[in-house]
Amino acid sequence: MSNTPKDLYEFDKFRLDVSERILWRVGERVPLSEKAFDTLVVLVKRGNHLVSKDDLLTEVWTDAIVEENNLDKNISILRRVLGECADKGKFIETVRGHGFRFVPPVQILVSEIQAPNSVESEIEPLSSKNESENLNLQNEPEIRSLKSQDDFQAQKLKPGTDQIPNPKSQIPNRKWFAVAAVLSVLAFGVVAGFYWRRENPKSAPAAALIKSIAVLPFKPLVAENRNEALELGIADALISNLSGGDGEIIAHSVSSIRRFNNLEQDALAAGRELGVDSVLEGNIQTAGDRIRISARLLRVSDGEPLWAEQFDEKFTDIFAVQDSISERVAAALKIRIGKAQKKRPTENTEAYQLYMKGRFHVHKAIKSEIETGILYFGQAIEADSKYALAYVGLADAYRAMSLAGEMPASEFLPKAKTAASRAIEIDDTLAEAHAYLGHITFWYDWDWAAAEIQHKRALELDPNSADALQFYAHLLSNLGRHAEALAKIKRARELDPLNLRINALEGMFLLHAGQTDEAIARLQKTLELDGNYRLAVMFSARAYSEKGMFAEAVAATDKAKELSVVSTEAIAFGAYALAKSGKTGEARAALDELLNLSIAGRYVPPYNIALVYNALGDGGKALDYLEKSFAEKDVRITFLKVEPKWNNLRSEPRFVDLMRRMNFE
Repeated sequence: MSNTPKDLYEFDKFRLDVSERILWRVGERVPLSEKAFDTLVVLVKRGNHLVSKDDLLTEVWTDAIVEENNLDKNISILRRVLGECADKGKFIETVRGHGFRFVPPVQILVSEIQAPNSVESEIEPLSSKNESENLNLQNEPEIRSLKSQDDFQAQKLKPGTDQIPNPKSQIPNRKWFAVAAVLSVLAFGVVAGFYWRRENPKSAPAAALIKSIAVLPFKPLVAENRNEALELGIADALISNLSGGDGEIIAHSVSSIRRFNNLEQDALAAGRELGVDSVLEGNIQTAGDRIRISARLLRVSDGEPLWAEQFDEKFTDIFAVQDSISERVAAALKIRIGKAQKKRPTENTEAYQLYMKGRFHVHKAIKSEIETGILYFGQAIEADSKYALAYVGLADAYRAMSLAGEMPASEFLPKAKTAASRAIEIDDTLAEAHAYLGHITFWYDWDWAAAEIQHKRALELDPNSADALQFYAHLLSNLGRHAEALAKIKRARELDPLNLRINALEGMFLLHAGQTDEAIARLQKTLELDGNYRLAVMFSARAYSEKGMFAEAVAATDKAKELSVVSTEAIAFGAYALAKSGKTGEARAALDELLNLSIAGRYVPPYNIALVYNALGDGGKALDYLEKSFAEKDVRITFLKVEPKWNNLRSEPRFVDLMRRMNFE
């Protein structure tokens, strides 16, 4: 029998077991990271006394020199955990310029007796001291209920008492041995059952109704050492691993989760905003050639931890770590990871890091950033010439240069097509590669049938790909197949509700389907998500012009000009609204601006100039510039069939001939 004293403290509805490094709340174990737990111990032990920041840093990080933001992060975590669990007011008071004070009264339980062969002692190897072995302790109801029955296996002492009661004086011998025997049998059964379930995960209780997940950007332990490309890249890789073609779970795309990269972001709040059932969050720390990743999976409905683990490996093993996290999360959610998701796109860590940097820059959708991304993708391909995802990234970047960067399509889209085709040669099962090839074929080749084949192949490989759905919807909309387009883009939005591009495109597709009021409503909802999202602002200007709300259209284009100094689209659609509202002088001034920019050597899409001429009533000049747009492979001419601003020209023979040559008729 062990009479080892246990270091126990009680406050509010919590019990802090320092010896076992466990925080309990009414019999429920509360997960905490190692340093957050240590921070809580120091505060609780000092009771209602002020603890300086220096003292906390010294006691918690005894073997390292760290910045104060590490401490602030732990305090934030503790406030969230204690506040959410207890549903109370303040637990930790900040004394500005000095430190922190633990507010609630603390009851010290000097000792607690352990019964021989108790469940606590039997389960010691699986305690939180070895998180990497404790795969899913929170999901084992038998273990949890037995471990939390402190009154059954121990007696509390009065505060300040240092005597340990003798169990034999409390329970007659035969009764004591009977209880011990029962506990031993139960412990053996529980531990054996735990190990059996570890080896047979299919038999474990299913995670209730978990059908969607958001993998949030992983956060650094030291804020000054942020590597946002790595933080987002790890999340991106896990999203790719977890979202499969079998449709068992929906994982939100990077474009939706990148907005939650604030270091103080609450994971459950993000999950609620995204409308998902579960969130996967984590921290990363790099030192030399090593990386430490801590990850945990939470159920959004009640904050229940479903899984948590820490990995400490060489950076060269990052792929194995990502695979392990994906497999453990899949096991916790009782889903399978398809063969396509188990294939590693590269084994070259240098290529992988360069690819992540490329993705990070291209996602900013700014011309200079896209150019930087192209350089990184090129370097990734140099490091691994068979890295299919790097080619997909390159295809996306070249496509963006022609669209967002307003560069000549003939200069960039052939390169984009070559990159996407090369990705498919390397890996024909990569849904992203087929989606981008279809999108580029649509924008540049105007081969609608070939583009549709690629989109269908992408969705065959991954039916839950929001990108594949929005690209296909774009093709369908521009072909005038509005019902199909709206169904596809709606599904994409359901899968990725906070994706700004998807929301904005749905507004434009509604406009082209003749549903102007619905278009304005959808675009307003998009701007509620981000009032400075340029596409939504520009599409709003188009919709306002169709509604006859020309002042609002001009205001929207003025804002769009501020958001992008590269795009001439805002000048053109602003001039269109001015001309239609009778302000022809201002409209002609805008037209002169476009013409002068073109003369000065800047690329101005002919489609934009044609738009202004048409608004000013010069149909002949408008058709001249549409012909020029066709000859230069201007991507904007793909809107010719559905853009209502050309309706006055549709019976003109030259316009009819253009439609025929564009394969629209």
